[in-house]
Parts: sequence; C-alpha cells; structure tokens
Amino acid sequence: MPLDQEPTEEKEMSFLDHLEELRWHVVRSLAAVLVFTIVAFTYGEWIFTNIIFAPGRPEFPTFRWLCQVGQWIGSPALCIEEIPFKIQSRLMTGQFTMHITASVVIGLIVAFPYVAWEMWRFIRPGLYRTERKYSKGAVASISFLFLTGVLFGYYIMCPMMISFLATYQISSMIVNEFDITSYTGTIITVVFGSGLLFQLPVVIYFLTKIGIVTPQFLRKSRKHAIIIILILGAIVTPSADPLSQALISIPLYLLYEISILISAGVIRRKEKEEAEENLKE
Repeated sequence: MPLDQEPTEEKEMSFLDHLEELRWHVVRSLAAVLVFTIVAFTYGEWIFTNIIFAPGRPEFPTFRWLCQVGQWIGSPALCIEEIPFKIQSRLMTGQFTMHITASVVIGLIVAFPYVAWEMWRFIRPGLYRTERKYSKGAVASISFLFLTGVLFGYYIMCPMMISFLATYQISSMIVNEFDITSYTGTIITVVFGSGLLFQLPVVIYFLTKIGIVTPQFLRKSRKHAIIIILILGAIVTPSADPLSQALISIPLYLLYEISILISAGVIRRKEKEEAEENLKE
C-alpha cells in the first residue's frame, strides 16, 4: 500500500480505546458548551432584551436597511414604523424554561467552532494522508458555514417572519399577543436550524469523497432536491408562512448548486490522482 494511502494513526487502538478517546472529546465539548451556557444564563436579561427580542423592533438593523433601500427606490412602504404585537408568558414555568433553553442554544452556537474542532481531532488520525491533505480547513469551513447560516437566520429570516406574522390580520378584533415559549422557540429553531442547513456543501463534499454521491447524480436529482429543500424550509420555519419558506429555500437551493460544483471538483481531483498513479506504475 502506498504511503499516502496509509492511515496517519501511528499506533493501533482497540475499540475501547477509541471509545475512551471519543469520550474525552465529547466531555471537553460539553464543558465548553456548559461554560458559555452559564455565561449566557447570567446575562439573560441583556440577551433577551438586546438579542432575542431585537428582531421584533422597528429599529432592528434589517428594518433600517430595508428603509434605506425603500428611500433609494422611492418606495416608503419598505419603512416599517411599528410591529404591533406583545409577548406574554401564559405558563408558570414559561420564562424560566425559555431562559434555560435560550442559554443552552446560545452556548452551543458560541462553542460550535470548538466542538467542531474537537470532533475533527477525533476523526483526523484515522484519515489517509491524502485525505488529511485535502481536508485542511475543514473546521474553518464548517464553522464559517454554520455561523453564516446563524447570521442569515437571525438578520434575514427572523425579522421578516416576525414582521409578516405580527402585521398579518384577518380581523381588527384580533390582537397579536405571542406567548414567550412560541416566540423564543421560533427564533431558536430558525437561527439554529439555518446554521445546520448551511452545512450542505460540507456534507456533499464528504459524501462525494466516500463515493456515495456524484455530480451527475446531484444534477439528475434537482427536482427531488427542490422538494426536500421546501420540506426542510417548512421544518425550520415553524410558522410555515410562504415568505419565511422562500427566504430559507432560495439560499438552500443556491447552496445545492454550489455543492454540485464542489462535488465535481472532488471527482476531478480523484481522477487526476488516479491518472498520476497509473503513470507511476
């Protein structure tokens, strides 16, 4: 076996050794999440006031940007002056539960790059030398895509969804008063779900590397992919309103097209390596 095809792990490890190694990576990851969760819980009031409730206020950056665009194109309708809704807590444990839930999710989001690095440290020794070579920057790519998805969910999807649902009215007799569990749960689902869905290019890259998918298969599966993307969009946006689904589905489809290019690049690299090996033989 060529040297570049040998696993990089220098010593043989038993199954129990691998489990022990994995356990410590998981423990360190959970410890990091716990630390950031405690910090988020400590500053809960500030976080809820300035982060979680912020997309529901007209002065949120997204609404200011929309207003600037509206002034530029001569459309004052894009300037949002008021978002008419109130937040209530109808359950005795509502505020406390959402305080803990939001803190855990924030802790996980902030610690995500470190968690990805710990998991990569566990996987990396078992890779072949060529796989290690071409997987450089994996943690950075995963973290970048996740944080990009989180920012997209927070700055694009959340304010648009809140604005649409808060102003949607079938009768003037109805007043929008959202429960804190519904509001906070929706924000968390959209933001964290967007971060996970933005991992699509990374998933396609590794599936192509192990031979499960090909660019030809991805091109032929476009119609099915669109249906799956719409379903995922409905899952990530609990409100299931058309605007929110479109906001998440369009970038997901663009990521799918980018994934096809990534898959094609992996295949070309494989073919080049095989051609070079054949020349050596």
